[in-house]
Amino acid sequence: MELGRVMMDRNADAPWSKFDPEVYVDLNYRTPLEVDLLIVGLMRDYFSRCFERGVPPSVRGVDVGAGANLYPALSMLPWCEKILLLEYATPNVEYLEKQASGGGYDMAWDAFWDVLREAPAYRDVEPRSRFGEIVRVERANLLDLDGQRRWDIGTMFFVADSMSECPDEFRRGVRCFMDVLNEGAPFAAAFMKESLGYQVGEHRYPAYRVNVDTVRESLEPFGADLEIHDLHHMVRPGHEGMILALGRRNSAIATP
Repeated sequence: MELGRVMMDRNADAPWSKFDPEVYVDLNYRTPLEVDLLIVGLMRDYFSRCFERGVPPSVRGVDVGAGANLYPALSMLPWCEKILLLEYATPNVEYLEKQASGGGYDMAWDAFWDVLREAPAYRDVEPRSRFGEIVRVERANLLDLDGQRRWDIGTMFFVADSMSECPDEFRRGVRCFMDVLNEGAPFAAAFMKESLGYQVGEHRYPAYRVNVDTVRESLEPFGADLEIHDLHHMVRPGHEGMILALGRRNSAIATP
């Protein structure tokens, strides 16, 4: 153990009630990072391919552990009649509710929509009004999801690997996410590669160190047609890049 370092082995140990979403957005999204724009483009193209034969009726989307990040939800807008943002940290829930209110979301997210609208499916969508119409926010813990509710498309960005230092909680987090997806549901999941944790304002938050092999092994029991993108972009000290996983849920049967 490093001198002076606070152990946060479990998700419950981290100071989520003190998470500052405005600081987090300023650090990560106010000025768009190259790697996030790259991720948005990969998601855009993947979801467009998944729905190139038409959009089924009543598609419902979910972003699990949405945090203070809107671009996963924006990537699902053309396909969904409803999108639910699930988030545990109360400050993030309040941030998301404000973004989904009638006033429209912050201009910081326009740069990400500009990348999305390069694909035909996004061009006819007016994102602010659509976001306000179909997006809802709910406080929930990823580790409490039991597969009783299911969605037709889903995202999980920097959650399973960024909520504790515990390998069991990482694997359980991935499983809980996959178990809320219907069979055949397209998904996108992102992870910080070899992260040692991260700082938001005055508070330190945990991470479980993952690499491409860890991500692939955690997803293979649940995912079909997996695409794993190893993105060697460092956005801060203490990690080695990002990993984006794209695929489809291979079975609607929840795991024990």
